[in-house]
Amino acid sequence: MKRSREVDDELEHPTKVRRVAKVDKLSKLSDELLVRILSFLPVSSLLTSQRISKKYSRLAVDSELWKAAYYRTFVLPRASRIPGIKNPGAHDRLHYSSRLSRWLDDGALVKEGAKTKWKQQYRLRHNWSQGKCAVSEIVVSERPPEPPLLVMLSNSTVFAADSMNGLRAWSVRDERELLASTPLSLAATDTLQLPVSMAIDSNDGEEACERIVLGFDDGSFSIYALRRDQKRFDTLFTHPSSSNGMLSALAMSSPYLLTMTEDHLLSLYVFAEPEDNESRLDPPRLLYSLRSHTAWPPVSLSLRTTATSMTAAIAYSLPTYLSGWTVGVQELNLSHKGELLRSRLATAADEHSFTLSAYRSTSSSSTRSSSPLPGTPREPPLTITPSNSKPTSMSYSHPYLLVAHPDNTLSLYLVKSTSSTLYISSGNRLWGHTSSISGAHVGTRGKAVSISRLGDELRVWDLEGGSASLANRRRFRNGELSVRVQPSRAADESQDRQDEDSGRNFGLKLALDQAFDDSSVSQGWVGFDEQNVIVLREKREGSQALVVYDFT
Repeated sequence: MKRSREVDDELEHPTKVRRVAKVDKLSKLSDELLVRILSFLPVSSLLTSQRISKKYSRLAVDSELWKAAYYRTFVLPRASRIPGIKNPGAHDRLHYSSRLSRWLDDGALVKEGAKTKWKQQYRLRHNWSQGKCAVSEIVVSERPPEPPLLVMLSNSTVFAADSMNGLRAWSVRDERELLASTPLSLAATDTLQLPVSMAIDSNDGEEACERIVLGFDDGSFSIYALRRDQKRFDTLFTHPSSSNGMLSALAMSSPYLLTMTEDHLLSLYVFAEPEDNESRLDPPRLLYSLRSHTAWPPVSLSLRTTATSMTAAIAYSLPTYLSGWTVGVQELNLSHKGELLRSRLATAADEHSFTLSAYRSTSSSSTRSSSPLPGTPREPPLTITPSNSKPTSMSYSHPYLLVAHPDNTLSLYLVKSTSSTLYISSGNRLWGHTSSISGAHVGTRGKAVSISRLGDELRVWDLEGGSASLANRRRFRNGELSVRVQPSRAADESQDRQDEDSGRNFGLKLALDQAFDDSSVSQGWVGFDEQNVIVLREKREGSQALVVYDFT
């Protein structure tokens, strides 16, 4: 018994083990070996290692580490959605290396001679995927103008135009400063012009000099150039008023300009390039003018240029008998000399729908309806069909056509344009919003944003690839295409107080300090670039503000 108690005592009170001082042999390795070791860590561990010491803090932000992490996290998952590639990591061309890898549309980040801050790019893409951002606002008007305010975003610059304050430009970086402004009135008669449409030149090579075109209610339009270094707008060209009515939509890609009137008169102009950016533009040459009797609003214009040709396209709504509404696209393909190569039309209506396009006039004989070629396999049908309700907004950035409906849903169509055919897919219905959608905008690579009418629900969509792959079909069904933006308050309160004291109408203020009414989004406008989303909101007291969602 005594012996057993001694054993029990030994079990209850184990002998103390002498501690051996740990020797940090890892830190004695060369920087090259440590960076190699860190390359095997996940991103969460890589972030944690920055807090170990100053040496690890320096090594853990190595550009090659974050370049590889960016590739694994954001490029390979996109590659897995390419039809025919089941295991992108095993594919020779998709295997990452510092010199050889397939970056898809992210190739602009790895151009030779360009220095990319890869950790910053990783954080930016991560914030987009999670819907995390900071929010601030720029107050642009103390009362709603007539016609409503026009807004566009390009190269981290917000352009706004209205009859009261004219054309203005703000930088959404840092201090949100007012870059330039100019009144909208005719110098000869001092007549106030009413802007009703706006477009930014998508073919501007210089960020320091951007071109903006404004369409007015009298059918005239003007082209302006923003001189960033001089902080002013220059008027490059003004077209006189026209009897065809106000310009409801515009698209510009130098030297081409596409306009559309409220009576659906589509006109394509070409400008002669000036000798330098400081020169005014000569009057343009009208290439083609077509009138449509079947296009219904909303519409979306676009211009695409290649090395050998240019394509002008209009996407529009189209009523169908018995089945509601559908969408259509008309394309004009021209050579750079202005010769019409082809003109064609396609709709997303199925064979059981009857549209007004069946009554096209003989004057548009060059326009033909396009459908899949004989023997072309159709895509397997999805259980998620597009909505047949009348569209409330439309955005077209080839090949993505995104349409918003009043029943809280969106419809996504893919436009396939080749040398032989123009075809619109049957479309897919997108759920996610819990209230009526005020506006939606789709950009390159299928990234899109949408805003609810109440202004309290902003969603970011990843629509790349449409429904071409099995992985995307699964994402459609599981509702994994979008994430709700979760903004946080901006922290610059001192700047807010300065703006309030100054009384200026272009200062930076917190967007969430005041509530918004039910019609908080004017005209349903929402736009975005690589770093920001801009939403136009109207407050209860009548003032209007541009809310900036910053994902950096």
